[in-house]
Amino acid sequence: MFMKITKNLFYGMVSIVLLAMATNCGTPSPDKNTDALLDAQAKLERDLAMYEDTWSRFLKGDTAIVNEDRFQKDVVVVTEEGDLVGIEACKKFYMNYLTGFSDIEFTIIDAIGQGDRLVKHWNFKGTHTGEFFGIPASGNKLNLSGTTLVTMKDG
Repeated sequence: MFMKITKNLFYGMVSIVLLAMATNCGTPSPDKNTDALLDAQAKLERDLAMYEDTWSRFLKGDTAIVNEDRFQKDVVVVTEEGDLVGIEACKKFYMNYLTGFSDIEFTIIDAIGQGDRLVKHWNFKGTHTGEFFGIPASGNKLNLSGTTLVTMKDG
């Protein structure tokens, strides 16, 4: 009887050791996983804060914020009429919103990110009080929602 209990105890302990080795084999420690997740979250928050700051300042009239510090020289804005390349082309495109609308409200509804990319669901509201891409002022209210994919500079 004692021999049987010892044998079962031995096999039980070997099973526990093998199970522990199998579950930890090749798996990063929880601390490394947690650190990686926290780093990714902090980076996403920094990127999102920079994006929000840039467009908030731009929509308040600080057009100089669209510069090489925040944008790649060869930034691309994809439009219905074709791609616009370069900082000045980007700035000129978005200036249409400043000249075309008053009472501007720009809100990021939701954002997700991975690596150096952000996907944002946004909302733009304003009153059409100026020329907008060649369309004369109508006085109409605009409430436009969309989604944008951004690759962050030095992200």
